[in-house]
Amino acid sequence: MADELDELIGFLSDRNPQVRSAAVDIVRGLTGGEDGLRALTARADRALPALLRLLASAAGSGAGEAAADSLVNLSQDAALATRLVALGAVDAAMDVVARRGGEQPALARSLVMLLVNLTHVASGVAALLQVGDEKVQGLYVAKLVRSFCRSSSDSEEPDTFEYVASILVNISKVEAGRRILMEPKRGLLKQIIRQFDSTNQLRKKGVAGTIRNCCFEADTQLQNLLSLAEYLWPALLLPVAGKKIYSEEDRSKMPLELSSALSHEREAVEDSEIRQQTLEAIYMIVLQDDGRRSFWSVNGPRILQVGYEDEEDPKVMEAYELIGSLLVGKGEGEQEQGGEKPQ
Repeated sequence: MADELDELIGFLSDRNPQVRSAAVDIVRGLTGGEDGLRALTARADRALPALLRLLASAAGSGAGEAAADSLVNLSQDAALATRLVALGAVDAAMDVVARRGGEQPALARSLVMLLVNLTHVASGVAALLQVGDEKVQGLYVAKLVRSFCRSSSDSEEPDTFEYVASILVNISKVEAGRRILMEPKRGLLKQIIRQFDSTNQLRKKGVAGTIRNCCFEADTQLQNLLSLAEYLWPALLLPVAGKKIYSEEDRSKMPLELSSALSHEREAVEDSEIRQQTLEAIYMIVLQDDGRRSFWSVNGPRILQVGYEDEEDPKVMEAYELIGSLLVGKGEGEQEQGGEKPQ
């Protein structure tokens, strides 16, 4: 078996494209099981470079997709993901997506999934952010965000770029990633926030996690966050607003984008993790004086009060209560300053 596997890996670099295609199909099958993954991991020094070469060279063929799928499965192992990053897998994936993603959406989808796995390791995040090269830093991220926001999840076809949502969560866990996403000139965070309206739960959850991570910078980047208030507050408050129709009096103290949404019954956001993430983001914003004033200006406390009445998840309830405890004793004065309906 060992000799056969070594021979199979050798066929990945064969001059005959039909031989390479047949070999990579077998490798893809092997990566779908634990035994195959274990055997290929032991031969990673030969297998990984061969798969990456095949990925880059198999233009327009199914071999590229098979190589990408194999790399996705192998890169679930953090050690192999780190080795792939060192071999230039991030650059290779971005290059192939740019050159062939439009013609081969299934290939692009697999490569985005590969980037999700690679950005679970620190070196992968650094490679995708292009840290260390100021001329191009953030270029890959901007390209992914553009594709993420231009593609649609409404089609019956698989959503090619939906997993970019998970990449954004991964890179926003580090300061350098948050800085790129929040840079006003790039406008990336605004584009990302607007994807929160998607019916695709993967996109929605990824956007919520990305916003939450970016709010860790609220102490230094609050004004950049509040400059997006028109989009930010609906994204953060509507998931935790409950399903009830709000009174006209309550809605009169809200901006249009909130009052309109809360004037009728809505489907609840069933994913408790999304609700918890949005509440954690709100908490980090209202820790700041200007953040609390902005929160009062959209009648945020009332929205959380109503939403809390419908909440049943203990962890999410605790997140509501944490914000409430922060506002107690500070509310009335700030409500007078910021509670009027925005003009």
